[in-house]
Amino acid sequence: MTGKIALEEHFGATDPNIVEQSAEHFTPAAWPERRAMLLDIQNDRLRQMDEAGIELAVLSLLAPGIQSLWKPGQAVDWARRLNDFEAEQVSRRPDRFAAFAALPMQDPDQAITELRRCVGELGFAGAMINGFSQVGAEDTAVYLDDARYRPFWAAVQELDVPIYLHPRDSLPSRSQIYEGHPWLLGSAWAFSVETGTHALRLMGSGLFDVFPRLQVILGHFGELLPFNIWRTDHRIEVAPRGIPAQRPFGHYLRNNFHLTISGNYRTPTLLNVLLEVGADRVLFATDYPFERMIDASKWFDDVEINDADRAKISHRNARQLLKLG
Repeated sequence: MTGKIALEEHFGATDPNIVEQSAEHFTPAAWPERRAMLLDIQNDRLRQMDEAGIELAVLSLLAPGIQSLWKPGQAVDWARRLNDFEAEQVSRRPDRFAAFAALPMQDPDQAITELRRCVGELGFAGAMINGFSQVGAEDTAVYLDDARYRPFWAAVQELDVPIYLHPRDSLPSRSQIYEGHPWLLGSAWAFSVETGTHALRLMGSGLFDVFPRLQVILGHFGELLPFNIWRTDHRIEVAPRGIPAQRPFGHYLRNNFHLTISGNYRTPTLLNVLLEVGADRVLFATDYPFERMIDASKWFDDVEINDADRAKISHRNARQLLKLG
């Protein structure tokens, strides 16, 4: 199937040198190839897009990206430079690429300024935030439900663009449960637990009651949330413990979130997600170069769903959400 729009397609850069953040996710033998894939945008990436039937890739910075730069001045500087680099790449092939902004959440006012610049001047489709931000010191974790970010969320709703909430590992000082079990870190397990919990914090904080038009994207079929959302709501109803949210979490999942298939090519999982949130809120993505485009596309092209849902997931939903021509 051709004409796909892919929403989680990462890139890196050597100026500033941020690409090395991804080395830990690969073996030493595999890293040189994947590093080259992160740095390439205009050459082999386009060839692989053609092979996989991907018409448009929405580029986004690798994780943890800007969120790990705990010095606010550095975060602001690097975000602007990387967004300028991304915009230049998109301008070379606007028929094949769009962009999500990287934002310096260490400085909420500057994050608003950069989001407005990226959307209003550079034509970006939204932003990707890689989980919590380290702010002012290396061993800090500030989540997006923090009160300091309410003006930021107001700006997001005003601009009417989505925020892609992407995973990162929790800090070592907060990861005792993984001690002695490093194979559970990263995308194998810890990413989904961290990001799914972050999304639940946004829901439980009452954020979507204050800003009901906000739209957040989660990868990997929703970071485990669709499979446990009923039980979460059920137990909170029994013991609400002062939760600020005015509605069940399932309401927010079905009205304020979109879920991509990135890096999770499993048919029973897709069917469960379709039953939980509906085909209008599922989007195609590959998680390149951490996964291979052709693997995502071959599975998606062969999966047994109706043609209308396949068209929605492959491109129609993305065109509507991202306001693509």
